[in-house]
Amino acid sequence: MQFLGIDLGSSSVKLSVLDGDTGKVIASTQYPETELEISSPQSGWAEQDPETWWYCVKRGCSLLFADEEVDPLLIGAIGISYQMHGLVLVDVQQKVLRPSIIWCDSRAVPFGESAFDSLGEDYCFKHLLNSPSNFTAAKLRWVQVNEPEVYSQIDKIMLPGDFIAMKLSGQVNTTVCGLSEGTFWDYKEQNVAIQLLHHWSIEKSLIPELVANIGEQSRVSKVAAQELGLREGIKITYRGGDQPNNALSLNVLEPGEIAATAGTSGVIYGVTDKPIADSKSRVNTFMHVTSSKEAPRYGILVCVNGAGRSYSWLRQLLSVGGKNVDYRTLNELAIPVPIGTEGLIFHPFGNGAERLFQNQSLGAKLSGLDLNRHEAGHMVRATLEGIVFALNQGFDVLKSLGGNCDVVRVAEGNMFQSDVFATAFANTTETMVEVLKTSGAEGAARAAAIGSGFYSSTSEAFTTLTRVSVIEPDTNRVEQYRQVYGEWVHALSRSE
Repeated sequence: MQFLGIDLGSSSVKLSVLDGDTGKVIASTQYPETELEISSPQSGWAEQDPETWWYCVKRGCSLLFADEEVDPLLIGAIGISYQMHGLVLVDVQQKVLRPSIIWCDSRAVPFGESAFDSLGEDYCFKHLLNSPSNFTAAKLRWVQVNEPEVYSQIDKIMLPGDFIAMKLSGQVNTTVCGLSEGTFWDYKEQNVAIQLLHHWSIEKSLIPELVANIGEQSRVSKVAAQELGLREGIKITYRGGDQPNNALSLNVLEPGEIAATAGTSGVIYGVTDKPIADSKSRVNTFMHVTSSKEAPRYGILVCVNGAGRSYSWLRQLLSVGGKNVDYRTLNELAIPVPIGTEGLIFHPFGNGAERLFQNQSLGAKLSGLDLNRHEAGHMVRATLEGIVFALNQGFDVLKSLGGNCDVVRVAEGNMFQSDVFATAFANTTETMVEVLKTSGAEGAARAAAIGSGFYSSTSEAFTTLTRVSVIEPDTNRVEQYRQVYGEWVHALSRSE
C-alpha cells in the first residue's frame, strides 16, 4: 500500500508517496519550483490566497502521479502538514472570503496584547499556555473589528491544513493540535477556549468539528478524486502543523526529545509531558500531534521568523543582473571566512514580529561593515551565523524551562545543507546534531500510514528512518563561538 503526504508551506507545496511495505519514499515533488508569492498590502502584513495552495496541490499531484513508481489507485491514506497559525475564512458554500492572514503577519499583535492585559496572566498561562499574542484567534479578532462585512459572512474558520482537508473531502473540521496553535484551546478545561471567545464576542459556532490528529478524519470526495486523479473514498488520517509534523518526521515524540529546522523560519521544538508556559511569551507551548488523554504531549516552540527568509533574500540580492547564485555557491563563499566574519554582524529579524522579543518588529540589521575588508563571503557567513545566534537565544529560554538539550534531530535539507550553518549550530548550542533523511511530506505520509492502522505502532513506522550524519561540537570552535555569540548579543542590546 502507498501513502500520500502533502506539506503545505508558505514557499511551496511539497508532496511525497511512501511505500508502506518498505517504509521508503518512492517519489517526491514540489510545486512551484520557485517560491510562492507572499502579498504584503501594508507594512507588517503577510497574506496568501488559499485557492492558490489548492492549485499547487493539484499541479503537484499531476507531477507526482506521472512517476511510474506511483500508482494512485494504491494510495490508502493521506496525511497533511501545513504552515502554522494562518487564518482561513469560508462561508456556508465553503467559498474563501478573503486571503489567508498567514503566520508571519504582524497586524494582530495589538489585539492579542490587549486581550492578555484584560484576561490576565493567570488565565492566559494556565488556560492557554500562551498569550493570545499574534496567533490565529487574534487574527480573527482583527477581521471582526476591521472587516465586519467579511466577518458577518463567516461560516467556519480554519487553519491552512484544515482548508486542504476541506478541499479534499468537502468537510470542514479541525484538530485539538490545530486549535492549540491558534490559542483557541483551553488546556485546563480540555475544551475550546470559551472565555477568550466570549471576551472578543466570537461565536463558538465558527469553530469546526473536532477530529483526531492521527486517525480517520474524513474521506476524499468524488469531486476531489476527479480533480487529483485519486480514488474516491481514500481516508485522510493525519493533520499537523509544520513544526509538530517536522518533529514527528524525525521521530521526536517523547519528553526530552528535540527537533530543529531552518526553512523560511527557524525553529527549535522540544517535546514535554508537562503544560509549561513561558511567562514572557518568548517561546510558546502547543499540543503535540501524538498527544492523548492517557499520555499528554506538548511541544515547546522557539521560532525565528527570518531564518531561511534572510538567506533567500541574500541570494536574491547577490543574483542581480541575470546572475543566478545558488545556495551551494553561497556556502562555498562562506567557508574560507573566519568564525565571527571579522566583526561583521547580522541580526535576522526582518520578517515580521518576533515572539522571542515579545512580538516586537526589530527589523534586520547589518553592523560593523568595513568596505575595505568585507566581501560577499563575509555577508554570507554573517547571515548564517546571525540565524544560528538568533535560534540560540530561544535555545537558552528552552534550557531555562527545563528542556533537555543534549541532542537535536534535524532533517537533511534546508539550511542544514550548509556545512557552515550546521557546524555553527552544533558549536553555538553545544549540542550533538543528528541529521536524518526525511522531510515534512514524508513525515505526513508516514503519519497517514500510522493513522490508517497500516503500522501497529509508531516504533514500527520509524524502523526505516535513516541517519545521514552526526555533527558533534568541537571544543576549540565552541570557545570561539561563545565569544562571537557574546559580541552578537551585545550588538543586539545596543540596537534594540
